[in-house]
Amino acid sequence: MKLRLVARALLSLAVLSAFAQGQKFSGVRAMDLTRQYVTTSGPRWLGSPGHAKAEAFIKKFFAPEIAKGQFEEDAFTASTPAGYLPGKNFIVKFPGKKDGIIVLASHYETNYPLRNINFVGANDGGATTALLMEMANVLRTHPPEGYSVWLLFDDAEEAVGDHWDTQRDALYGTKHIAAKWAANGTLPKIKAFLLADMCADKDLNINRETNSTPWLTDLLKQAAKNTGHSNSIFKLESAVEDDHLPFKQRGVPVLDIIDINYGPSSFMHPDGYHHTADDTLDKISAASLQISGDLFVEMIRLINQSGH
Repeated sequence: MKLRLVARALLSLAVLSAFAQGQKFSGVRAMDLTRQYVTTSGPRWLGSPGHAKAEAFIKKFFAPEIAKGQFEEDAFTASTPAGYLPGKNFIVKFPGKKDGIIVLASHYETNYPLRNINFVGANDGGATTALLMEMANVLRTHPPEGYSVWLLFDDAEEAVGDHWDTQRDALYGTKHIAAKWAANGTLPKIKAFLLADMCADKDLNINRETNSTPWLTDLLKQAAKNTGHSNSIFKLESAVEDDHLPFKQRGVPVLDIIDINYGPSSFMHPDGYHHTADDTLDKISAASLQISGDLFVEMIRLINQSGH
């Protein structure tokens, strides 16, 4: 009888331990979601069958939030060098207890000019889409105690023409939603806009991104220290033109959590795996997703404490 009671007690502890672990960000789960997402959608450039599959994957994952009225679709039409193309942002809202919003964002589509080379964007859009989904798993079990947290899956980040041009041909989704939120009064409520991009690289080192707001960059350094990830940030500095710019231009504090140095540079591929068919699942890792997820979770906590 005693042995049975001990066995039950140990089983109960194991279940409680597993449940507690399930409430935390899991790089393993994020990697599994990345694999599912990339495998299901494949190339997902604007207007492609893969893009429709990506939309369906996101909506299926957020069925509970759709049922609760916490999921918003934001359709728009992008005027591009390839003509008018339909896009769609998705916003998932987790209400907090304080006035104000922290936005976590990632683009979910793949590069349009690379549509003929089987570019699946495992790191460039795939892993960060999954990272936000795993953040949702955390928020489902730990609703925000401070500011509300909104997950923004933004569309049409990539240039449609052959040349990157943030003014005329790129960042369509965040330009649209930033303008919409400025018009409806949402924008002043945003305390911070945190962007995830290319932060699942096996050889992870998140840049000191100089287009980001300085106080948020300082908080990221503190978040890395608090989580034991200081060795994974700020070895390199660069200014990145990315989805945070439309919000920065409207006065919102922004932070781009990005590792732009992805894979070895060569004559044929000076940017490594970035925007090549080599941006595949074997180039990313659960360990790097764990680091990035830990940083996002800690950033939410620090922003709530910061007084900004």
